[in-house]
Amino acid sequence: MTILIADKVGHQFGGLSAVTDFNLNLHYGDLMGIIGPNGAGKTTIFNLITGVYQASEGSIFFKGIEIVGKQPNQIAALRIGRTFQNIRLFRELSVLDNVRIAHYAQANYSLLEGLLHLGRYQKEEQRIINNSRQLLSIFKLEHVAGELAKNLPYGLQRRLEIARALAISPELLLLDEPAAGMNPHEIEELMVLIQWVRQEFKLTILLIEHQMKLVMGICERIQVLDFGETLAEGPPSMIQNHPKVLEAYLGEIPG
Repeated sequence: MTILIADKVGHQFGGLSAVTDFNLNLHYGDLMGIIGPNGAGKTTIFNLITGVYQASEGSIFFKGIEIVGKQPNQIAALRIGRTFQNIRLFRELSVLDNVRIAHYAQANYSLLEGLLHLGRYQKEEQRIINNSRQLLSIFKLEHVAGELAKNLPYGLQRRLEIARALAISPELLLLDEPAAGMNPHEIEELMVLIQWVRQEFKLTILLIEHQMKLVMGICERIQVLDFGETLAEGPPSMIQNHPKVLEAYLGEIPG
């Protein structure tokens, strides 16, 4: 079954096409990658899916619901989570509070109960804290729960960002260059983590990445973009040897 469909999606910035005629069929449980040179339109695709940008053309359906025109908070409420190419943590808050904040999108108490600490507030707050600590434990961050996010090493900040994205209980998780800035050992650990997260949380994962070792190692299907257009799509074995892909990355191939 298909969880996400992008149908002839296009987007322009000041008359310049960032994405042209983009199509995507993502099935439940997929682990798919989008690759391409810098400026190919990869992050723009994520921003269109999550409502940061509104598509100029075409439609995007999540579980049969048209999401073009919806705001980011509305799309997150439909259970689409994401991380960012440049880490966007609440740097001056604790590690625990970074995850707690994400839970409040689904908090089960009213504004009045929250202000007065009445009714369902106490029970719901304890549930949020327990769930947040459980996520930190899963990502091996429980020992830094009280630390400010800005004080974490880079690799742990990446882990925290993924943990926070999972706090909304997403069905679709978008990872925007999760291996950026990581050393080879950290990338190896991340590959294992992403595969484990998909299985443990029963997720569909779509990722953007420049680290080919990660993409070719864990993605079952890859879509290649160049200047906003799709060059190729298929399994890693096909993409690695596709002439148009090689040309986009390496320049013109001699005949």
